[in-house]
This record gives sequence, C-alpha cells and structure tokens, in this order.
Amino acid sequence: MSFIEQLGFFSLSAMSAWGFLMAFFFNIFVYCIDENKRKTTLLISSFIMMFSYLAGDYFFNWITYTATTFLDWALYDLATLTFLAISFYFVRRTTPSFIYLISGLIINTILFLSVYVDVEVYQNTTHWILWDVYSIGVNIVDFTMIIALIVDRDFLLLNKLKSLVLSSANNHKLA
Repeated sequence: MSFIEQLGFFSLSAMSAWGFLMAFFFNIFVYCIDENKRKTTLLISSFIMMFSYLAGDYFFNWITYTATTFLDWALYDLATLTFLAISFYFVRRTTPSFIYLISGLIINTILFLSVYVDVEVYQNTTHWILWDVYSIGVNIVDFTMIIALIVDRDFLLLNKLKSLVLSSANNHKLA
C-alpha cells in the first residue's frame, strides 16, 4: 500500500494548497506591520505559490472536463517557476526562502515528469519505488516550501551551499 493510499490523496493535496494559502495570509500580515516594507519579495513569492497551488489543485480544477495528469502538475510548476523568475527580474531582491521555492519546484517538476513518463508513456501499472519516492518526495518538498515561506530562514543551509558552489565555480574557471 503506497503512502498516498494510506493518508488519502485529497487530504494531502488540499493540505498543501491550504498551507500555501496560510503562508500568504501570514506574509500579508507581516508586510502590513513592517514599517520598511522590506519583505516585498516574500509577499510576491507567497502570492505566486498560493495562486499556483490553488489553481493546480485538482479540487479547484473543476473547470476542465478531463482529469488532471502528472504532466499538468509539471506544467503548473514550470509556469510557477516562470512567474517567480519574472518577479525576481523586476524586484531584483530575494529572501532566504526564494532558493527553497526554486529548488522545490524543480524537484517536484522532475518527480511529476518521471511518474508521467512511467505511467502514461510506458503504461506501467505495477507499483515500484518511484511511486513511493514521488508520494513522499512531493509532499515533503511542498511542506518544506510552506515552512520556508513562513519562517524565511535558511534552515536547510541551501543558501550557504549555493554560495559555496558559486565561489568554488568562480575559483576554478576553465581557461
């Protein structure tokens, strides 16, 4: 029995959408009480994530006549990445949570595309490890992004890792 079958797919999907909605409401509150308004990028990022997850959630996807597929969710994540990149282009500032959103959306997109290819292209119906990795991975990444939007701290040290990789790449440039 897979992780989704044990906990219920609807409850986890709705809980992720609700989590991003609450993160957005929290960031509205923080933005309103902040005198310097320096958390603008956090407010914009949380709005983009909330809108994406509410629009992409199958519970709110009542407009379409067909069932939502893994490819649809991958496309939602790619659109979300695009909107986050556009917001970064105009604002030119980020918060510590920004890299969590970017890396989380990339991981989710890879997982969605992997399961889409497995189920839709290869027509696999036999349960195997990819399905468990997908089930647990997508939900852990979603909740990590929600936590990152609320606490806005580098709690997994991703920003330090990014700085280390970039400084290492600058020191070892090819001639």
